[in-house]
Amino acid sequence: MRDTERFRNAHGEYWEDYELGFRFKTTSITVTETHIVNWACLTMDHYQLHMDAEYCKGTVFGERVAHGPLIFAMAVGMVAMTGVGGDAVSAWMGVDNMRMLAPVRMGDTITTVVEIIDVKETSKPAQGIQRWQYTVKNQHDKPVMRFEMVFMMPRKPAS
Repeated sequence: MRDTERFRNAHGEYWEDYELGFRFKTTSITVTETHIVNWACLTMDHYQLHMDAEYCKGTVFGERVAHGPLIFAMAVGMVAMTGVGGDAVSAWMGVDNMRMLAPVRMGDTITTVVEIIDVKETSKPAQGIQRWQYTVKNQHDKPVMRFEMVFMMPRKPAS
């Protein structure tokens, strides 16, 4: 069974349905020139590091690299495709500690691994907060990006 299929059934509706330490992995996607060019057009981010192959030959990367925000967006999308958390998240509170750890090049295949690293009750008994750490890895299992998403979730109603 593929990870996406296995974890599609692992989602719940409430804060209590996701325990500290719960971990899952998304399916993978290969980052292509089309992704990079479309992202540049969508965001108007046409920096040379992403668009100019000749310029990039003289950089530390030696070739064009993907935009960091593109990799962030792809990671969020890959997680959404699993269905995990989708029925329980009532609000996205933000993203913390985002770091680009290595470049993503055209042809790299990325996968996102998510682990719940913090669960907190709030002053309101009807909601809780969770922090999920996303680690994006390339085809060599090397982390290329890491960040933490903070979500507000409804609590199970009192009996």
